[in-house]
Amino acid sequence: MATTNWRTINVDLLDPESPANFDISSLLSTIASVSASEVQTLSSQIKQLLRGGDPEGALRGALENAPYGGDAQAKEVHLATVVETLQSIKQSEMSPMLSRIYGSEGGPETLDVLMKYLYKGMSHTSQPSLGRSSLTPQATGFSQILSRGGGEGGGQAMSVLLSWHEKLVEIAGAGSIVRVMSDRRTV
Repeated sequence: MATTNWRTINVDLLDPESPANFDISSLLSTIASVSASEVQTLSSQIKQLLRGGDPEGALRGALENAPYGGDAQAKEVHLATVVETLQSIKQSEMSPMLSRIYGSEGGPETLDVLMKYLYKGMSHTSQPSLGRSSLTPQATGFSQILSRGGGEGGGQAMSVLLSWHEKLVEIAGAGSIVRVMSDRRTV
């Protein structure tokens, strides 16, 4: 006679209405694949808008066409484009521009994408660049990582990103931060 320990049976698996039997793939959105060449083309169009004197159009174009389905290289190119766009906008133009974007159709979602790029940019400016070695050998036998300033130009980019973050939280509120932290899609 077989002895079955009834306490170890997971009864939730036997119930068809149980959350354990819920297909989570229905919650995930389908994301179209984006190639690096498409992102490069978009980047050149955004830079053309900047040169043409339309920073708001450039920012909207960059944020509304985020390459969620792109590979790491495509995402890095787009991040650099967004940060370059943010750096080209004067500080006095930030709040009015964010207010106009927020008031437009799909504005809160667009500002959530901006918040994603701000956080991604902040995480990248604090790290050393990938192209150069960050270790410098010392006479003591230990290695020193970077200089006290944090690297080349990282402080200026961080300052710009923090300024945008401050203005964005004033316009969109703290809910934008929560939505960005809970979103599965990454930029």
